[in-house]
Amino acid sequence: MPSKVSCLYLLTVICWASALWYLSVSRPSTSYVGQVNIPIRKTLKVNKNSTFSNIRTRSVNPHDFGYLINEDKKCESEPPFLVILISTTHKEFDARQAIRETWGDESTFQDVRVVTLFLLGRSTDVVLNQMVEQESQIFHDIIVEDFIDSYHNLTLKTLMGMRWVATFCSKAQYVLKTDSDIFVNMENLIFSLLKPTTKPRRRYFTGYVINGGPIRDMRSKWYMPRDLYPESKYPPFCSGTGYVFSADVAELIYKTSLHTRLLHLEDVYVGVCLRKLGIHPFQNSGFNHWKMAYSLCRYRRVVTVHQISPEEMHRIWNDMTSKKHLKC
Repeated sequence: MPSKVSCLYLLTVICWASALWYLSVSRPSTSYVGQVNIPIRKTLKVNKNSTFSNIRTRSVNPHDFGYLINEDKKCESEPPFLVILISTTHKEFDARQAIRETWGDESTFQDVRVVTLFLLGRSTDVVLNQMVEQESQIFHDIIVEDFIDSYHNLTLKTLMGMRWVATFCSKAQYVLKTDSDIFVNMENLIFSLLKPTTKPRRRYFTGYVINGGPIRDMRSKWYMPRDLYPESKYPPFCSGTGYVFSADVAELIYKTSLHTRLLHLEDVYVGVCLRKLGIHPFQNSGFNHWKMAYSLCRYRRVVTVHQISPEEMHRIWNDMTSKKHLKC
C-alpha cells in the first residue's frame, strides 16, 4: 500500500502537471505594476501590531501586509521545540518537496516537535499564485503575505517569518531561518547545538558570522547605496543562508524593525536590528554558506551546507540515514 507522503506527492504532481507547460516557457522578469486580483483563499487578517501594543512611537517600517495564506493553528496543540522558516520562491516546488521528504519532515523526531514553514510573497503571475495555493491546501506548510516576491524584498520575507513566530508561535523554543537550497543536518542542529534536555536560552543568535562593509559597486548583487547605509562597516551579521535564534528574539527583531529603515540585504538588516538590541551573534563553524562536496563524515560535522539541489538533497539524506551505524 503506498504511503501517505507518496499519495500526497502523486496528487501534487497531478495538480502541477496541468501547468508544466506554463513553467517551461521562458518569461521575462516583471516588476510591480499595481494591484493584481488573485483568487487566494481568505484568512483572518491580523492587526499589524496586535501582539506589540506597547509600541507608541510612529513606525518608519510598519510592515502592514496582510496574510494571503496563513497557518495560524500550527502551534496551538503543542508548542514546538523548533520552528523552521524557509525562504523560497513560487517556482521552487521541487526544492520544497525535497525538504518535506528529507530534513524538513516534521515527523522525523518523535520526542522533539518541529514545525516547518515555507515563506513567500505574492507573485505578479496569477497562475503561480494559484499553484502555490493548491500546494498549500495539500501540505498546509506555506505562508504568504501581500508584498511582491522578489530578491529585493527578501528582508520583508524574513520579517514576515519573525512576525508569524511572535504572533502565532511565541512559545516555541528556537527558530531556524534558512533557504530552499540548503541541506540541514538536523541531528547536529537539534541534539548537538540546541539540546532539548537543557534550559532554553534567551536572546540567543548564532550562525556563520560575517564582519564586513558595504559594497559600493553598482554592478554588484550586494550593492549598498551610501545614502541608504552611510557607515563604512556593517555590524556583525549571520549569513542569511542559515541562522538559529531563540524564539524570544523573533518578537524583539520584529519590534525593532518597525523603527529601523529597511535595507534590501536581509542578513545585514537583521544584524542592524541585533546591534540595536545589544544582541551579539555567536560564531558557529558548522554553518556553511558555501557548497561542500559530499562525504558522509564531512557532512556529519556540519549544520548547514549551501547550494544543494533537490536531487542532491534526497541523495545526501538517504545516504546519511542509511549509514548511521557506520563510524568515521
